[in-house]
Amino acid sequence: MKIKFVVLLLCGVIVMSCDDSGNSTTTDIEATEIPQERKKITAKTIESIEYMDYALSSESENAIAAWDRYHELATQIGYLKKADFSFFNGDLDLLKKFIKEFKTQMPEQFKTNLIISRNAIVETELLKLNENLTIDNISREEKLSNIKALFIAFSNLNYLINKKLEGDFYNQIQPE
Repeated sequence: MKIKFVVLLLCGVIVMSCDDSGNSTTTDIEATEIPQERKKITAKTIESIEYMDYALSSESENAIAAWDRYHELATQIGYLKKADFSFFNGDLDLLKKFIKEFKTQMPEQFKTNLIISRNAIVETELLKLNENLTIDNISREEKLSNIKALFIAFSNLNYLINKKLEGDFYNQIQPE
C-alpha cells in the first residue's frame, strides 16, 4: 500500500512539474519577442543622442585636405547618423585595414601625442562598435552607448586638430 502511494505521489509531482515548465516556456518566448521590436535603432533615435559636436575650422579643413581616410571616416559617421550601419558592422579585417591606413595617412603636423592618443580612442571605439553591432544579444542601450562614444571620440579628434592648428598659429606670432 505504501509503494502505491509513493508511486502515485511521484507521478503527480512529475505531471505538475511538466505542466509548469510548458507554461514558462511560452511566457519566455512571448517575453523575448517584445524586446526584439525595440532593438531596432533608427535615425531618429541616433539624432536624439546628445553630445558636444565639434566641427573643423576652415584652417583645419585645408590642413587635412590630403588625409583621405579622415574624410572617409567623416562621411561614414555622417551615414551612421542616418542609421546606416553598413561600414561599422562589416568585415572586421576591412575595418582593421581602414584603421591602419587612417593612422599611416595622418599628416605629419598632426603626429603629436595628443592627436595620436585620440586616434587610438577613435580606433578603439570603431572596433568596439563593430563588435557590438555584429553580435545579436547586445542590448539596444549598449549599442546606442557605443554609437555615442564614437561620436564623442571623433568630435574630440576634431577639437584637438583645431586646437593644434590654433596653437601653431599663436606660436608663430613673434613679440615686437
